[in-house]
Amino acid sequence: MSQLRITEIFLSLQGEGRCAGYPTVFVRLTGCPLRCHYCDTPYAFSGGEKYTLEEILQQVAGYDVEHVCVTGGEPLVQPECHSLLRALCDAGFRVSLETSGALDIGSVDERVARVMDLKTPGSGEMQRNRMSNIDFLRADDQVKFVITDRADYEWSCEQLKRFRITDRCEVLFSPAQDRMNPTQLADWMIEDRVQARLQLQLHKLLWGDLPGR
Repeated sequence: MSQLRITEIFLSLQGEGRCAGYPTVFVRLTGCPLRCHYCDTPYAFSGGEKYTLEEILQQVAGYDVEHVCVTGGEPLVQPECHSLLRALCDAGFRVSLETSGALDIGSVDERVARVMDLKTPGSGEMQRNRMSNIDFLRADDQVKFVITDRADYEWSCEQLKRFRITDRCEVLFSPAQDRMNPTQLADWMIEDRVQARLQLQLHKLLWGDLPGR
């Protein structure tokens, strides 16, 4: 019987990306091979409890909302994540996946909207970027850059041009909390006419760093 190790399942508002503001069930898988300097979910690195696919689906359905986000940690570090994504799609949910981009996204169910980080130098994990994942991106996907400083910003702009990412999907520039002034980032983006969307984390504006929100 398929099982996954889960840190938490909870209902909140989606705070990021295209579906920001929608009531969303978050399924947070345990485990991550990365240790980004700005990580806001280190409690998902270990622990958690084992759930069967049936138990996860039953709990998600109990919230009675359309949107489901599978996140982590790094969800794809658990091979059964693919089975979970398929099962959620089969059940009729609108499913998104938040992934670091360090693992292969090519076999993710095509019905899933993938939100993939490209790790900036300030993350401390830039070397873990799997740049071949860019070839798998579709119009429904999004690429996110978490910006900590000017060097991160310039590196991110360089990747947009080098890989023509905006021709493939939507791009998000997100200021790292307590490290990058959002207004400064907005000014840079306006000055340079960056073809990306500034993203502020709605859930943090509403509830701060409360776990499970």
